[in-house]
Amino acid sequence: MTDEIVRPGQIASTRIYSGRVIALDKDSVRFPDGSTGEMEMFRHPGASAVLPVLSEPSAPDPQVLLIRQYRYATNGFIWEVPAGRLDKGEDPLACARRELLEETGATAEQVELLTTIYPTPGFCDERIHLFAAFNVVVDDSRTRREVDEFVTVSLMALSSVLGMIRDGEITDAKTICCVLFYAGFKAGL
Repeated sequence: MTDEIVRPGQIASTRIYSGRVIALDKDSVRFPDGSTGEMEMFRHPGASAVLPVLSEPSAPDPQVLLIRQYRYATNGFIWEVPAGRLDKGEDPLACARRELLEETGATAEQVELLTTIYPTPGFCDERIHLFAAFNVVVDDSRTRREVDEFVTVSLMALSSVLGMIRDGEITDAKTICCVLFYAGFKAGL
């Protein structure tokens, strides 16, 4: 038996593909037991997602905004919280505020970090920063959606959103995490 400490991590990396949204690397890695192998890793700049809370957070059943957005990968429309990719060097909070405005036309007096998640850590380094927005003002004329964003905005009771998660109507992982974190740890539901 050896007392040598094994430091897992990257030994070398080769870029296989660089695209507009992601890059693909083939990495040589050292595992915790000292063995080595190759891993294919998608590199992503990260993202922010925000749950807009329109009523007082202390309300018995707060009103929140969700968007219904067409996603090619799902072959249809899905329910989501407003979210988007971090621009190079962009602060996650600034990204959350930007996406809130672009996708819903809303601004918020207060935006609070809930948590940060790795949605698919088996093959991707993307981190999504989850926020809740308060004292929200919506003005549809201020939306600035990208050409591939087909979005409708809906105001819903948090209890309805929780029911949609329970019933499998909301399947987007970041949205489920954001809503459940807010409901469980901030709204106390």
